Amino acid sequence: MVIDAQDDMTVVGEAGDGAEALEALRSVRADVVLMDIRMPKVDGVEATRQLLERPGAPKVLVLTTFDLDEVALEALRAGASGFLLKDARAQELATAVRTVHRGDAVIAPSTTRRLVDTMLVTLPPVRVSEVPLTPREREVLLAVAHGDSNAEIGARLFMSEATVKTHVGRILAKLGLRDRVQIVIWAYEHGLVRPGQT
Repeated sequence: MVIDAQDDMTVVGEAGDGAEALEALRSVRADVVLMDIRMPKVDGVEATRQLLERPGAPKVLVLTTFDLDEVALEALRAGASGFLLKDARAQELATAVRTVHRGDAVIAPSTTRRLVDTMLVTLPPVRVSEVPLTPREREVLLAVAHGDSNAEIGARLFMSEATVKTHVGRILAKLGLRDRVQIVIWAYEHGLVRPGQT
């Protein structure tokens, strides 16, 4: 009801479990999939992983009642572009779908801080100079990892939003990442940023 109530969205299919969803998405074209986590047969994390291995796969926004760090992290590592709790308001859900559709990321605010903490690993930090990026791309990567929007990055680094988008695209390609969420995960896992840094 929430999706169909939006002027710019249409529900093109529904499924009762992950296996059904994977099968339905062979014949139905979708731009964004709202994926539950706890499902019979194939759970949402595995369904997301399998779906995103397909060429031209839709974006995945995970919806769940479980505000658990490990579940959120699993879903994001599987390639989901967002993680939202089912108690989100209708407008929050609609905004999240639009955000994911345009290629940005969404993470439930209640989960963000604990999620960041769980992403920290004991591996020694990678030196930024060892990352295969230009100095400007490194600056953009760090800004994305700190949660800055394209507009904020552009203002800070004196670039247009279009130029920021170009740099983000190059970063994704060079590091083999899917979207901004994966940039954040990559940066935390490689020790380039830590909680509390600015």
